[in-house]
Amino acid sequence: MTLLTEATDVFSAAATDRCAVLFIARREPQAFGAFGERHRAAIGAVLAALASEGWRLSLRGMIDASAQDEPTAFEAGFAHDADMVGVFEAPTPSAALAGTVRLERAGWSRRFSTQWLIGPREFASIAAKGPAIERNWAFFALWEWNDAWAAASAAARRDYDAECDIAFQNDLDLNVGIAGRHRLDWMSAWHHLGAWEIDRPETADAAMRGHERVADFKFTTSRHFIGRRRPLADLLEDHPGPTT
Repeated sequence: MTLLTEATDVFSAAATDRCAVLFIARREPQAFGAFGERHRAAIGAVLAALASEGWRLSLRGMIDASAQDEPTAFEAGFAHDADMVGVFEAPTPSAALAGTVRLERAGWSRRFSTQWLIGPREFASIAAKGPAIERNWAFFALWEWNDAWAAASAAARRDYDAECDIAFQNDLDLNVGIAGRHRLDWMSAWHHLGAWEIDRPETADAAMRGHERVADFKFTTSRHFIGRRRPLADLLEDHPGPTT
């Protein structure tokens, strides 16, 4: 795949066909019988099949392929207009598209109204480099390059990437795991997805201050999500009532 931006000291190109499947979901109000145990079981069967086909079903599994890969997502309704945000990684783009259809048909669409964003891996993941800690939170960033970036010269873009590398190195110093970068522009207005595994919301805040110091956002428009890790089975089970 042709890179939209160049590799840097922090990010290396990923020679792979693997493809992110980002989901941003709100719970559907439940009428009696609209979603039940048979739907949960059917979704679980699809997830098990996807795992056997080479999918990674958690952000942790995308960063560390040796990690236990229980299907997980992140509870986000305390801060966003979405109840959960999560990401899987499929072996290929065609598998990614087919997998979302299989999940929806199994009953996912009865439980959640979902925005699916799909895009191939561009840069390799980077494991956290600090001591072993619990990372039960995630930070997701969607961004598109703005008109200033489109008008910038190749040299100006390289200088910008070098400045941003300072911020990304600071992120790694905060013991953040980064799932590389995925391109979304083939089917979305967003150009890229970045996903981080973090220990607490304050870490994301500290990281963003570092990105602001190097003027990371001068070339982008972005949308961010933060959420707490939950087993996907729990999120399928929970029902606090209609989201308002």
